[in-house]
Amino acid sequence: MPKFVIERDIPGAGNLSGAELKDISGKSNSVLQQMNRSGKDVQWVESYVTPNKLYCVYNAPDEDAVREHAKLGGFPANSIARVSRVIDPTTAEAK
Repeated sequence: MPKFVIERDIPGAGNLSGAELKDISGKSNSVLQQMNRSGKDVQWVESYVTPNKLYCVYNAPDEDAVREHAKLGGFPANSIARVSRVIDPTTAEAK
């Protein structure tokens, strides 16, 4: 399944409390369950919180499914990029 990186502009994201992050995560999970019950296979992998943005990694059939999740959840999706390849330190060792 394709992987996507979503950039979400959320001023002050780095100052969100644990309770606020829990609420955001719960809303996302709820929307994902709703979407998956209707036949859309969308998976939230992980997110990175920075001072003013969230960077989220999702597996989804297409960009439209990622946008639908953002719309239903009330989350911004300022940029969505499909991951074409993944590299890590071991890539340098590949033959």
